[in-house]
This record gives sequence, structure tokens and C-alpha cells, in this order.
Amino acid sequence: MVFAPPDERHAPTTWSFFMHPEMAAVIWLIKLAVASLAGGVIGSISGLGGGIVIVPVLTLFLGVPIQDAIGASLVSVIAVSSGAGSVYLKDRITNVRIAMFLELSTALGAIIGAVALSPLFSSGLGHKILYILFGATLLTSLLPIIAKLAEEVPEGIHNDRLAGRLRLNGSYFDKRMNREIVYNVTGIPASMGIMFAAGIISGLLGIGAGVLKVLAHEICMKVPTKVSTATSNFMIGVTAAAGAGAYLRQGRVLPFVVVPVATAVLLGAFGGTILMEHMSNARVRQVFAVALGVIGVQMVLRGLGVHF
Repeated sequence: MVFAPPDERHAPTTWSFFMHPEMAAVIWLIKLAVASLAGGVIGSISGLGGGIVIVPVLTLFLGVPIQDAIGASLVSVIAVSSGAGSVYLKDRITNVRIAMFLELSTALGAIIGAVALSPLFSSGLGHKILYILFGATLLTSLLPIIAKLAEEVPEGIHNDRLAGRLRLNGSYFDKRMNREIVYNVTGIPASMGIMFAAGIISGLLGIGAGVLKVLAHEICMKVPTKVSTATSNFMIGVTAAAGAGAYLRQGRVLPFVVVPVATAVLLGAFGGTILMEHMSNARVRQVFAVALGVIGVQMVLRGLGVHF
């Protein structure tokens, strides 16, 4: 839109200039783009998508209704998964075998959660209890993550029987350490249980389960943090695509919000991949720990009826 030059006798003050409706809209879009860019960077590094930044900013600071914010966030997760996932896949950091194997447990859990268990927790009180339990679980999961914050690469890990049969172990070239990292995988039964629970929670609450994917990789399977992040980025797009379809049918995917969000998130995701590959595993784990704590607090607050 073209702005006409103001009359010299009625020159607007700086404040009134920025309060002009068109200028206010431009400033709103700039704030949206900056938040989305940050969400893309953090999402690609932590493996959680950009929702951890985008949803609070959209609701708290930009006045977007929570359901519309979640719809935009799901589309942004697909953008992060597509952008970051393609780079990590090209650089052979993503373990595709682990991703496809764990998705089976997640899908089964999601079906059971949505179809069989959802009626049991259909009340508002049931959902609040689930949110609180989910948040408390995430915050408790911080303890083993914090205990090994400084760990660069897991040592002394041997393939368990199932991992050996499925050839889930792998290797990748670490640009930070400038050498090939060979890793083994263990704890497959426990990780399947976590992913099954993640699917149930996703089906019951309609939220993503990316944080539990990373926890399964980190705590149970003992894979390097960069492999965990890259594999989670590869997986979360599948879950988000299903959720985004539901929000699209409800008219909750608003183009004037989604287009700038997805564009900025995609740019941030590409930038985040460059940063992540040159970060240490310990630093990536620290970013994930902060994100985990924020999500856990958000879930507890939502269960207590505090919306943002």
C-alpha cells in the first residue's frame, strides 16, 4: 500500500506514525517473522519443531487465538521437518531405520489413544489431569538429561539383540569433531514403550509428541544427541501433517498467519541446521534441555487452566 506524504501543517508525531493501521500491520508481521525465524532455528537444533516459540508468541504478544496459533505451529513443524530433515538426511546424520521403526509404535499408540481411550478422558477435567501428568513427566525427564549435559558421545554402548537384528546402529561425520562417529543402539523395548505412550498422548490431547521422540533416543537408545535431533526432525513432520489436516478442515489454518510463519520458520530451520552441525553434542543437549523445561511448564500450566 502507498502512503501519501503528510501535510506539513499537520505532520504526525513519531508515535502517531507507528499507530497508523497499515504501519501497525507491518510491525505485526515483522514481529511474527522474527519469532518464527527464532522458532525455526530452535526447532531444528532441538528436534522439536518451532511450536515451542511460535505458539506462546502468537498468543501472548500478537493476540492470535490459541487454536489458530496451534494450526500455524503445526504447519511450521512440517516446514522445519522438510527443511532441516532434508539437510540432515543428505549429511547422513538421520537414522532412517530408527525413525521408521519407532513410527510404528507411535502410530499404534495414536490410534488407541484417539479411538479407544479418548472417550474415557473426554471431560475437561480428564484433559487437565493428562496435561499435568504429561508436563510433570517431562520435567522429571530433565534429571537424566541434566546428569549428562557435558557428555559429547555415549561410551561403552553395545547393540541389544533387537537393534542388532534390525541394524539400527550407524555412523555420521561430525563437522565439529572432524571425524566419523560410529554409534550403537540399545534399549529398544523401553524406547518402543515411550513411543507407544507418546502416540497415546498425541491421540488423547491432539498435541505433538516430538519431545518424547527425542527422550526415547537420548535416554533409552543412547544415540548421540545430533543423531537424536536429526531423526526427530525427520519424524515430526509425519505427525504434524496429520494434525494440520484436522485443523485445516476446522478452518484454523489462516493464510495471513501461516504464510509468513512457514516462510520464516523454513529459513530459520536451514540456519539452525548449519549451527547444529558445528555445535558440540553437549551444546545441542543443553538447547534441548531448555526446550524440554519450557514445554513441561507449559503443559502443567495448561492443565491448571492457565492459557497463553
